[in-house]
Amino acid sequence: MSLIASTLQSFFTDRLVNQRHASSRTIASYRDSLRMLIVFVHDRTGKPPNTIDWQDLPPQTISAFLDHLETGRGNATRTRNLRLTAIRSLFAYASLRHPEHASLIQQVLAIPTKRYDKPIISFLTTPEIDALVAAPDQNRWEGRRDHALLLLAVQTGLRVSELTGLDRAHVTLGTGACVRCLGKGRKHRAVPLTTATQAVLNGWMTERAGNREEPLFPTRTGRRLSTDAVQRLVRKHATTAAQHCPSLRPEQLHPHVLRHSCAMALLQAGVDTAVIALWLGHADIRSTNAYLHADMTIKQRALDLMTQPSSPPGRYKPSDPLLAFLEAL
Repeated sequence: MSLIASTLQSFFTDRLVNQRHASSRTIASYRDSLRMLIVFVHDRTGKPPNTIDWQDLPPQTISAFLDHLETGRGNATRTRNLRLTAIRSLFAYASLRHPEHASLIQQVLAIPTKRYDKPIISFLTTPEIDALVAAPDQNRWEGRRDHALLLLAVQTGLRVSELTGLDRAHVTLGTGACVRCLGKGRKHRAVPLTTATQAVLNGWMTERAGNREEPLFPTRTGRRLSTDAVQRLVRKHATTAAQHCPSLRPEQLHPHVLRHSCAMALLQAGVDTAVIALWLGHADIRSTNAYLHADMTIKQRALDLMTQPSSPPGRYKPSDPLLAFLEAL
């Protein structure tokens, strides 16, 4: 076994688990990133993964891998930067254990993240939300589950990983009704529930039954829904809803749009951005400011308060024949 193999193993068991106490989602993300890198190097060099050494991971190879993610796998720039973060974390840990490779490690750590254009946040309007939530066939068990999941997602703005991580015990109904979750940065938070959401969840949890420690939204076999499964069900019900609400674009709809829709509904209702940041579990209120850019109603109210310029419409017409001749050239 090569030195990099042993370092890679201790990176997960020692650095991430013991020292940083990283969440399971962080560990899974780093695992996938480094596994893809090892497979990429194996395909290029033909070396078995457990024999790959630090000399096989120069900055040129890391850059080629990052380019492969964008051109070969079709990943977005944000995904590329996320993979680079995992690689940097491994190399930073390796710098403590392998000072003999300090030069190579520093060159890899110097690879910059890639800048990208940040699009305006997409979100659903109230008619689109109503059509999507009503789309599941509630005569079927899966339809009642999906109806409860979509309504909870739109009302609370939970991330998809937070939704799939919910147990029955995380939902409190009645006085002080709320749902509790563990979000990014291992931060716990509680989000209040509306009367309508309570009623749907109460019916679903009564039908769901089971132990309090079991998943709130399981598969038919009782296992926890995966992120991909939630993505598929959102796309499926969006396709159905688009038949009654043509403005819906199923191919552009993903679970995070439901989170954006919750934030925009709160913003348009006049809720302060600091409260929205707490609601969504943002570590920095600047993350919430992105919704201000997407809300045209706020900008329209600002425009209505402005004094409109009194410039009459029209086109410049030269008053002198010589100027008219030059203008016509």
